[in-house]
Amino acid sequence: MALEAIRVGSFDIDASIQTYVRREYGIAVGERTAEEIKLAIGSAWPTDDTVKAEVRGRDLMSGLPKTVILAPEEVREAIEEQVGAIVDSVVKCLGNSPPELAQDLISQGINLVGGGGLLSGLDQRLSAETQLPVYLVDAPLECVVLGAGKCLEELDAVRDLFMK
Repeated sequence: MALEAIRVGSFDIDASIQTYVRREYGIAVGERTAEEIKLAIGSAWPTDDTVKAEVRGRDLMSGLPKTVILAPEEVREAIEEQVGAIVDSVVKCLGNSPPELAQDLISQGINLVGGGGLLSGLDQRLSAETQLPVYLVDAPLECVVLGAGKCLEELDAVRDLFMK
């Protein structure tokens, strides 16, 4: 068994987008706007998509509403630290995995679960960095909840994974 955990999540990615927009354009945007930007044009890997996002916020100098246009490349740059931490964590975990698990990963690949897996291009980025196939499961959000439920049902069998 190999285990690697980091404290980087969707809220951190949203906060990075907020910071980028504030620093580069001098406007303040809320958490919800940052999340909408992430969902609309955020990605972990370059895309062919030329769609840009119109972002409305409050100009920090005048206090008046202001609109700017963000490109996907800008958002990718803004979230690189968080995405890089996720990728590094996966690579480190793979490096600590037993040979039997490595064999399974080579033949079956990595399955992305959870909301983070919904970030566009994360599967491609992980595949490029690990040289393994990476797949987004059909229902990534539900998968986490269902897996947690199975752990509770089989708590005695998995207790050592959680209690160290």
